[in-house]
Amino acid sequence: MISASLETPVGPLSVAERDGAIVRLDWTAEASGQSALLTQALDQLRAYFAGELTVFDLPLQVDGSDFQRAVCDAMLAIPFGETRTYGDIAKQLGAPPQPVGNACGGNPIPVIIPCHRVLGASGLGGFSGKGGVETKVALLKHEGAASLLI
Repeated sequence: MISASLETPVGPLSVAERDGAIVRLDWTAEASGQSALLTQALDQLRAYFAGELTVFDLPLQVDGSDFQRAVCDAMLAIPFGETRTYGDIAKQLGAPPQPVGNACGGNPIPVIIPCHRVLGASGLGGFSGKGGVETKVALLKHEGAASLLI
């Protein structure tokens, strides 16, 4: 696995690749190599934060259970600037909201797989990235979803 990083409005982000797919994004400045895919991922993240990209187009590999992958697929289907609740995704998957929340928290590729677009029924819910809920709010504001927060 190799990784590359960039500085963003929400802090340094590191993206990791394994076997031709993005497998991780985290809040570090860690870099251990470079590839065409990592260059593409960093370019897309730059474009996202510049307001020029609303949908990422990268091969992703979510390591985890079938349920984890199903929740990540449901999050990927949430359009830029929109949100869903844990309950919405739970209904879609025929599962209780709490395991959905746990799976959102275990998302290995946040931002690209937009777990920040998933809210609690009566509040923001959590966010596992650095900065917690403040980072979630910053991402939602960036996407123009700030009116949903009031």
